[in-house]
Amino acid sequence: MERTVTATPPGARGTARPATNRSRPLRVAVIGGGPGGLYAAALLKRLDPAREITVWERKAPDTTFGFGVVLSDETLGGIEHADPEVYEALRRDFVRWDDIDIVHRGTRHTSGGHGFAALGRQRLLEILHARCHDLGVNLRFSTEAPDDLARTHDLVVAADGVHSTTRGRHADVFRPRVTAHRCRYIWLAADFAFDSFRFEIAETEHGVMQLHGYPYSPHASTVIIEMREEVWHAAGLDELGEDESVERCAKIFADALDGRPLKSNNSAWTTFRTVVNERWSHGNVVLLGDAAHTAHFSIGSGTKLAVEDALALAACLSEHDTLPAALAAYEAERRPVVASTQRAARASLEWFENLPLYLDQPPRQFAFNLLTRSRRVTHDNLRLRDARFTEAVEREFGCPPGTPPMFTPFRLRGLTLRNRVVVSPMDMYSAADGVPGDFHLVHLGARALGGAGLVMTEMVCVSEEGRITPGCAGLYTGRQAEAWKRITNFVHDRAPGTAIGVQLGHSGRKGSTKLMWEGMDEPLDDGNWPLVAASALPYKPGGRTPRELSRAQLTDIREQFAAAACRAARAGFDLLELHCAHGYLLSGFLSPLTNRRIDAYGGSLDKRLRFPLEVFDAVRAVWPGERPMTVRISATDWAQGGTTAEEAVEIARAFAAHGADAIDVSTGQVVADERPDFGRSYQTPFADRIRHATGVPVIAVGAISSWDDVNSLILAGRTDLCALARPHLYDPHWTLHAAAEQGYAGEAAPWPAPYRAGSRRPRTGRTDAPKPRLSL
Repeated sequence: MERTVTATPPGARGTARPATNRSRPLRVAVIGGGPGGLYAAALLKRLDPAREITVWERKAPDTTFGFGVVLSDETLGGIEHADPEVYEALRRDFVRWDDIDIVHRGTRHTSGGHGFAALGRQRLLEILHARCHDLGVNLRFSTEAPDDLARTHDLVVAADGVHSTTRGRHADVFRPRVTAHRCRYIWLAADFAFDSFRFEIAETEHGVMQLHGYPYSPHASTVIIEMREEVWHAAGLDELGEDESVERCAKIFADALDGRPLKSNNSAWTTFRTVVNERWSHGNVVLLGDAAHTAHFSIGSGTKLAVEDALALAACLSEHDTLPAALAAYEAERRPVVASTQRAARASLEWFENLPLYLDQPPRQFAFNLLTRSRRVTHDNLRLRDARFTEAVEREFGCPPGTPPMFTPFRLRGLTLRNRVVVSPMDMYSAADGVPGDFHLVHLGARALGGAGLVMTEMVCVSEEGRITPGCAGLYTGRQAEAWKRITNFVHDRAPGTAIGVQLGHSGRKGSTKLMWEGMDEPLDDGNWPLVAASALPYKPGGRTPRELSRAQLTDIREQFAAAACRAARAGFDLLELHCAHGYLLSGFLSPLTNRRIDAYGGSLDKRLRFPLEVFDAVRAVWPGERPMTVRISATDWAQGGTTAEEAVEIARAFAAHGADAIDVSTGQVVADERPDFGRSYQTPFADRIRHATGVPVIAVGAISSWDDVNSLILAGRTDLCALARPHLYDPHWTLHAAAEQGYAGEAAPWPAPYRAGSRRPRTGRTDAPKPRLSL
């Protein structure tokens, strides 16, 4: 867990001992005189005045880029504890404000209660220069750092920025990954103070541009202008000099600036780069700040992360006996915090890259979407900070008073779901000969009683050979259909208002494996059945190789899906989902990594879509017209050369054109060597993009764990339904408990009569706790 108290004076965090076995004081070189490097130098000197510390900065002391920096209350608290003198100097110069303004199509929406603090970057550097001077740190400006610092010093702190020379010199050890993104931006300033954090959208003849602005002194503001690369070129900004670019930007955003000019400071248009390193230290050299990691400016975390790195590094050096142990502890402490911040920053960055997708949203929903884009600010956060704004968004969305967004109904064809919660399909591997038994009745019945709007079965296989494991359920016999009817009858009789859906699929090359808890994706020791797939490619190296399906076999499998759909209809299912994700048979046709066919079913995306669409059409033809059909897809393979986000949009559009009522947007599990970007709600951006690019309803899945996440995603318009898996394994009554925790007792989440006595939430803990303050 992240420490809230970082660097402290010796003794405050246990026995402080220098991280070296030498008898003489530590000799430290800091490369880079930005805020992170200077603050690290000051802290290290303050914690042990005997240390010899030198900062090497190749620029002059009054040379800086950018204008204002934002620090969170949490970071300021760490600074106050570690060095009250620096904190007091900062406090005197900080400007503070609470509001965020979003201006779009001539309308301004304001959300309050957010809590920001900022000051000029030059003033921050002056404060740190003075502190280093008072402490006895040797500052060498306009001087390149020597190449042999690691040999002549005990510790080298490389705080030399996003283009770190140190990182480049040892790239084989640090193994950096630098990702360039799609927008151009420029740092500018205005000679007046905004009264809020201001986001303004300009829809020009060349494309969409956006302004990010905030005050950093009583008389000045930072102004960042950002746009997609192609818009930048179309507007001719790539051909203009610095002064002309600044003048053009001031004209485009004249309303926001009240006709006043912008100014630059050797400003240039640049592309943001995300820096990630596999290692942060090499011998006695350690990376800090942008040299180690970057986070997009739209969440204001660059300086914050660098300062917090400095706090943690100084503390770890005081707490550990040896330098290797201290550097390892520093990286262990900071890496998860940085990774979380980078995920949020990436979500924010991509939101602005895809800004045109959201322009036609209702005005308040657009504002809410922008505010919650990083997934760190949520519906509940905003409700605590600015109830009036949040309630206005809810009214515009259609929420009755006192009704959270997740408890609004949603209609798919002839089926109206009473709320937006879906129990996601989860393989149970507990059937006998494909027949669901008492376990399935209890498992699905309990979750139906738990209040979800829709409960989905596991992947139900369309043939014996299409099973994943011997424990997989099926719909290829009448006996299986009768067993499923027993379950649907229970749901309809005992949980009226809850719909139950069936997911049909075929394992393809991922079949004939052991039960999950006996060895996931491992072939059976005996009793194996033949594997078939789009192409003769094993799922794992050394795994069983499937047979490439012939045209005649494709026809047979298509008919198996149709026959299973007929049985599903007779069994009483309310909704049918076609499983075209996770590397199973139909997914194997869609991905270029698993489909190497040279016939009419392989090659271009249109050809790769052909068989899954044929199966969809065959199922839709026999599935009752008033009942909806959805399709689950893997929107990315998380592997080079796999399905792209753009292709996922086209796949969704193709299924919708054939009659799909919604797309269930998952990711991955197509190839064994995938590299998923795991994190909270990590798959939802793919659903968001498909929804806005195609206009097709979507179901979002993937590490959605809280009712606050569900409300946030739905109210922002990123999804129509949220499917949750593990939370429903932990708590079958997750939806009812979510309602109780929000004080909701309406018809969208009714407690079964035998359970009503337990519907009141026990009162625990304080109810008068102060509101937390977050920054974007």
